[in-house]
Amino acid sequence: MSKNHYQILIVGGGTGGIAVAARLRNASESLDIGLIEPSSKHYYQPLWTLVGGGVFAKEISERNEEDYIPAGVDWLQDKVASFQPEEKALTLASGQKIGYDYLVVSAGMQLNWEKVPGLRESIGKYNVCSNYSYETVDSTWDLVKNFKGGTALFTQPGTPIKCGGAPQKALYMTEDYFRSKSRVRAKTKMVFCSGLAGIFGVPKYKIALEKVLKRKEITDTHFRNELIEVRGPEQEAVFKHLDTGVEQVIKYDLLHATPPMSAPDFIKASPLVDAAQFVDINKHTMQHVKYPEIFALGDCTNAPTARTGAAIRKQAPVLVENLLALMQNRQLKAAYNGYSSCPLVTGYGSLILAEFDYDSKPVESFPFDQSQERFSMYMLKAYGLPQMYWNGMMRGQL
Repeated sequence: MSKNHYQILIVGGGTGGIAVAARLRNASESLDIGLIEPSSKHYYQPLWTLVGGGVFAKEISERNEEDYIPAGVDWLQDKVASFQPEEKALTLASGQKIGYDYLVVSAGMQLNWEKVPGLRESIGKYNVCSNYSYETVDSTWDLVKNFKGGTALFTQPGTPIKCGGAPQKALYMTEDYFRSKSRVRAKTKMVFCSGLAGIFGVPKYKIALEKVLKRKEITDTHFRNELIEVRGPEQEAVFKHLDTGVEQVIKYDLLHATPPMSAPDFIKASPLVDAAQFVDINKHTMQHVKYPEIFALGDCTNAPTARTGAAIRKQAPVLVENLLALMQNRQLKAAYNGYSSCPLVTGYGSLILAEFDYDSKPVESFPFDQSQERFSMYMLKAYGLPQMYWNGMMRGQL
């Protein structure tokens, strides 16, 4: 049985929760911190694009959770059942009620496979795959390497998802494999259906990615079209146009599906959310708009930027600085500008590194045009960023 009260309680032991816990411990070893996380494993999810492309085995994306919970932080291996913010408390699935002085929420997103009838039961058979979970990512590579030609279909929901660039990364990687490795590109139709209005929301990178599509001869793109059903045995995918309501059926020989996503159910059912059911925060200070002792970061919040680990890397230090300021009755001066990054893999050995802010303006880290495809940026994603994540960010150093 854990304690029934903590000075700081953190919900979620993923990227955001661990980054915040590590930064808080680095700031002061006297802080009394509890961290709630049911999973015994921690995943570096950005690598799954390359796992699905056969570059890496999925096992290198997995670590033991206990190895990254900072020393001195109590790990409560349980789930949150409900929040009682008026009481500054929450209740665990075990029934235990825990109070806090300050709460940090970083619960990530959940994959809602069941929102698309036929999707969950078709994954791994009926030629359906997805890079979006540790359990399903192997199915992508199995299908890609054995594909003999036909229609290869890739989908993206119109609602927020984690790593919004990942569905098109799978498209580009697969196209490159068919063209340069398995040599089946000439007898393959590549189709991309997205609920979004265009290939990318930031104009500079949108132009660059439209050139990628043209070069790869991927002309069969359907925007504002959302996957609403998978008929596995028939190998048919049903789409609905989000503006007109018109439905269409596309027969496929390979379907890479991105499931709809949302904040976790226990977040959606809480008093912490806005009308869209994401944790309602000030997008600059990361403080909850109603409950000043609550802060949140990452995918479960309503911060209007791309949901990526790169965004969390910039949110975590702002949140920690403002939380410590609040604890010391100081003004909250740290501000997050909406920075996010999408390392857009365009093939084996090529990548566009998109970096941008709340205003969809590029905020680039390197002294060159990052909308150009580069081998150096691919190597950064494949080898540099994972090391920065495990050894820097998860230790509160980056």
